[in-house]
Amino acid sequence: VCVTCCSRDVMVRIDQICHKNSVKFFTGDVFGYHGFMFADLGEHEFVEEKTKVAKVNPSMEDGPDAKKAKIDSSETTMVKK
Repeated sequence: VCVTCCSRDVMVRIDQICHKNSVKFFTGDVFGYHGFMFADLGEHEFVEEKTKVAKVNPSMEDGPDAKKAKIDSSETTMVKK
């Protein structure tokens, strides 16, 4: 359900009905340069993209940077949450 241009009381009431019935709810409005957006998604699953961290062999490198994990931005995995 998407709601806009309503009073706060109406938005809260519609959100309560949607939440009780496990229906996703979105609302928002714009006032000139300012606005807001709210989403009540309840229980839901989503996928997050994570970059893989390459393991560094400590015997191969020297110095303070050798202890830090190297991030390879070209490899990513999708994590379901």
